Amino acid sequence: MDLIGKWTKVYNLTAVRDANEMLTHHLLDSLAVIAPLRRELVKLSLPSASLVAASDGGERQVVAKLPQAKFSLLDVGAGAGLPGIVIAITCPDVSVTCVDTVAKKAAFIQQVAATLRLPNLKGLHARVESLTQPYDVVCSRAFASLIDFTTWSKSALADQGVWMAMKGKHPDQELAVLPESVKVFHVEQLQVPGLDAERCIIWMRG
Repeated sequence: MDLIGKWTKVYNLTAVRDANEMLTHHLLDSLAVIAPLRRELVKLSLPSASLVAASDGGERQVVAKLPQAKFSLLDVGAGAGLPGIVIAITCPDVSVTCVDTVAKKAAFIQQVAATLRLPNLKGLHARVESLTQPYDVVCSRAFASLIDFTTWSKSALADQGVWMAMKGKHPDQELAVLPESVKVFHVEQLQVPGLDAERCIIWMRG
């Protein structure tokens, strides 16, 4: 938050300037995807992933244990690095690349990686259409319509990879015009603490 606030004064990274709003609208909003993301990473790594039993308050629950393998994630139209930076901080086993067509935003990501000592975070100044390196997860947050997002980033999605599109309200119209080549396998509602607004993740495969 401090780094975003400092750089926004010069580079206008985000329109949100109030600290409380930044906490809910940016950081907590990004943190809400971490548990769903880790669940999908476990699925991608099966059968090498293992399920272990854990005890919590006397009730047994099954928790997913990620293998040691490094996963790769591309955050498209990263802007101020949300959710990419938050994912890099909370998931050290995920190699995060934040791509943006605006050079100063990619530079900000690089500065955050250096300042916070995040070896798994990289800022990249490029158009996503030009990327061909395969990523396990390609994500976006308020970036573009679903059809544009999937079309522009298709060359960057690994064969068994998934798209993770963060949206506000359920995007019925956007879903209706997706081509048959894009398979929506889950629409997941999110609850963001302190944020009285609809949020969801659209999970897709190519």
